[in-house]
Amino acid sequence: MNIRPFNHKDIEKTAKVHEAAFVRQMLSHEWIESNSKAYPRVQYYVAENMENKIVGYIQWVQKSGFRQEVVLELEQLAVLPKYQGKGIGSRLIKESLPQINCQLASRGAKLKHIIVTTRADNHAQKIYQKTMGARVEATIKNLYSADEVLMVARNIQIST
Repeated sequence: MNIRPFNHKDIEKTAKVHEAAFVRQMLSHEWIESNSKAYPRVQYYVAENMENKIVGYIQWVQKSGFRQEVVLELEQLAVLPKYQGKGIGSRLIKESLPQINCQLASRGAKLKHIIVTTRADNHAQKIYQKTMGARVEATIKNLYSADEVLMVARNIQIST
Protein backbone atom coordinates (compact mmCIF):
# COMPACT_ATOMS: atom_id res chain seq x y z
CA MET A 1 0.00 0.00 0.00
CA ASN A 2 1.34 3.40 -0.97
CA ILE A 3 0.10 6.62 0.66
CA ARG A 4 0.88 9.61 -1.53
CA PRO A 5 -0.28 13.14 -2.29
CA PHE A 6 -3.25 13.39 -4.64
CA ASN A 7 -2.69 14.75 -8.14
CA HIS A 8 -5.15 16.01 -10.73
CA LYS A 9 -5.08 12.69 -12.63
CA ASP A 10 -6.56 11.00 -9.53
CA ILE A 11 -9.92 12.83 -9.65
CA GLU A 12 -11.96 10.10 -11.34
CA LYS A 13 -10.57 7.22 -9.26
CA THR A 14 -10.91 9.18 -6.03
CA ALA A 15 -14.48 10.13 -6.95
CA LYS A 16 -15.30 6.41 -7.26
CA VAL A 17 -14.07 5.88 -3.69
CA HIS A 18 -16.17 8.86 -2.53
CA GLU A 19 -19.24 7.49 -4.28
CA ALA A 20 -18.83 4.04 -2.71
CA ALA A 21 -18.09 5.35 0.80
CA PHE A 22 -20.58 8.22 1.04
CA VAL A 23 -23.75 6.80 -0.47
CA ARG A 24 -25.97 9.70 0.70
CA GLN A 25 -23.80 12.30 -1.04
CA MET A 26 -24.13 13.20 -4.69
CA LEU A 27 -21.93 14.50 -7.52
CA SER A 28 -18.77 12.76 -6.34
CA HIS A 29 -16.66 13.84 -9.31
CA GLU A 30 -17.63 17.49 -8.86
CA TRP A 31 -16.97 17.29 -5.10
CA ILE A 32 -13.46 15.88 -5.49
CA GLU A 33 -12.58 18.11 -8.43
CA SER A 34 -13.72 21.36 -6.81
CA ASN A 35 -12.03 20.62 -3.48
CA SER A 36 -8.81 19.55 -5.16
CA LYS A 37 -8.56 23.02 -6.71
CA ALA A 38 -8.38 24.58 -3.23
CA TYR A 39 -4.79 23.48 -2.49
CA PRO A 40 -3.05 24.28 -0.13
CA ARG A 41 -6.14 24.96 2.00
CA VAL A 42 -7.54 21.55 1.04
CA GLN A 43 -5.12 18.65 0.72
CA TYR A 44 -5.90 15.14 -0.43
CA TYR A 45 -3.79 12.03 -0.02
CA VAL A 46 -4.64 8.70 -1.61
CA ALA A 47 -4.00 5.07 -0.74
CA GLU A 48 -2.91 3.01 -3.74
CA ASN A 49 -2.71 -0.75 -3.69
CA MET A 50 0.00 -2.80 -5.41
CA GLU A 51 -1.95 -2.65 -8.70
CA ASN A 52 -1.94 1.19 -8.55
CA LYS A 53 -5.66 1.25 -7.79
CA ILE A 54 -6.84 4.02 -5.49
CA VAL A 55 -8.65 2.28 -2.64
CA GLY A 56 -8.93 5.17 -0.19
CA TYR A 57 -8.30 8.85 0.42
CA ILE A 58 -8.12 11.46 3.12
CA GLN A 59 -9.13 15.12 2.83
CA TRP A 60 -7.53 17.66 5.18
CA VAL A 61 -8.74 21.28 5.38
CA GLN A 62 -7.06 24.23 7.08
CA LYS A 63 -9.61 26.16 9.12
CA SER A 64 -10.07 29.90 9.65
CA GLY A 65 -7.35 31.23 7.37
CA PHE A 66 -3.64 30.51 7.02
CA ARG A 67 -2.29 30.91 10.54
CA GLN A 68 0.97 30.21 12.34
CA GLU A 69 -0.80 27.70 14.57
CA VAL A 70 -2.98 25.63 12.28
CA VAL A 71 -6.28 24.03 13.14
CA LEU A 72 -6.74 21.26 10.62
CA GLU A 73 -9.97 19.44 9.91
CA LEU A 74 -10.03 15.85 8.83
CA GLU A 75 -13.01 16.46 6.58
CA GLN A 76 -13.24 13.06 4.92
CA LEU A 77 -11.62 9.68 5.24
CA ALA A 78 -12.86 7.05 2.82
CA VAL A 79 -11.84 3.49 1.98
CA LEU A 80 -13.57 1.25 -0.55
CA PRO A 81 -15.82 -1.20 1.32
CA LYS A 82 -13.83 -4.21 0.07
CA TYR A 83 -10.66 -2.79 1.69
CA GLN A 84 -12.11 -1.58 5.00
CA GLY A 85 -10.85 -3.08 8.24
CA LYS A 86 -7.31 -3.54 6.89
CA GLY A 87 -5.69 -0.50 8.53
CA ILE A 88 -5.78 1.70 5.43
CA GLY A 89 -7.67 4.54 7.16
CA SER A 90 -5.14 4.59 10.00
CA ARG A 91 -2.27 4.61 7.52
CA LEU A 92 -3.83 7.49 5.60
CA ILE A 93 -3.88 9.52 8.80
CA LYS A 94 -0.46 8.49 10.11
CA GLU A 95 1.38 8.83 6.79
CA SER A 96 -0.24 12.03 5.50
CA LEU A 97 0.13 14.08 8.69
CA PRO A 98 3.96 14.23 8.59
CA GLN A 99 3.74 15.35 4.96
CA ILE A 100 1.30 18.11 5.88
CA ASN A 101 3.49 19.03 8.83
CA CYS A 102 6.47 19.52 6.47
CA GLN A 103 4.35 21.65 4.14
CA LEU A 104 3.23 23.80 7.09
CA ALA A 105 6.80 24.13 8.40
CA SER A 106 7.94 25.36 4.98
CA ARG A 107 5.81 28.45 5.54
CA GLY A 108 6.67 28.84 9.21
CA ALA A 109 3.47 27.29 10.57
CA LYS A 110 2.82 24.36 12.86
CA LEU A 111 -0.10 22.10 13.60
CA LYS A 112 -2.02 22.96 16.77
CA HIS A 113 -5.26 20.92 16.78
CA ILE A 114 -7.24 18.62 14.52
CA ILE A 115 -11.02 18.56 14.41
CA VAL A 116 -13.25 15.85 13.02
CA THR A 117 -17.01 15.72 12.66
CA THR A 118 -18.55 12.34 12.03
CA ARG A 119 -21.80 10.48 12.56
CA ALA A 120 -22.30 9.54 16.18
CA ASP A 121 -22.64 5.89 15.13
CA ASN A 122 -19.52 5.82 12.93
CA HIS A 123 -17.05 3.16 14.07
CA ALA A 124 -14.21 5.30 12.62
CA GLN A 125 -14.31 7.31 15.86
CA LYS A 126 -12.05 4.59 17.28
CA ILE A 127 -9.51 5.23 14.50
CA TYR A 128 -9.50 8.97 15.26
CA GLN A 129 -9.05 8.26 18.98
CA LYS A 130 -6.24 5.79 18.44
CA THR A 131 -4.27 7.56 15.69
CA MET A 132 -4.62 11.19 16.84
CA GLY A 133 -5.95 11.10 20.39
CA ALA A 134 -9.19 12.79 19.27
CA ARG A 135 -11.94 13.00 21.87
CA VAL A 136 -15.64 13.77 21.51
CA GLU A 137 -16.27 17.38 22.58
CA ALA A 138 -19.91 17.80 21.52
CA THR A 139 -22.85 16.08 19.87
CA ILE A 140 -24.86 17.97 17.29
CA LYS A 141 -28.36 16.54 16.96
CA ASN A 142 -29.75 15.72 13.51
CA LEU A 143 -27.15 17.68 11.53
CA TYR A 144 -26.92 15.73 8.27
CA SER A 145 -28.38 12.25 8.14
CA ALA A 146 -28.10 11.62 11.88
CA ASP A 147 -26.46 12.98 15.02
CA GLU A 148 -22.88 14.16 14.49
CA VAL A 149 -20.07 14.29 17.01
CA LEU A 150 -17.38 16.94 17.02
CA MET A 151 -14.05 15.44 17.98
CA VAL A 152 -10.85 17.36 18.75
CA ALA A 153 -7.27 16.13 18.88
CA ARG A 154 -5.38 18.78 20.83
CA ASN A 155 -1.71 19.80 20.69
CA ILE A 156 -0.71 17.25 18.08
CA GLN A 157 2.96 16.22 18.04
CA ILE A 158 4.12 14.74 14.75
CA SER A 159 7.53 13.35 14.00
CA THR A 160 8.71 14.01 10.44
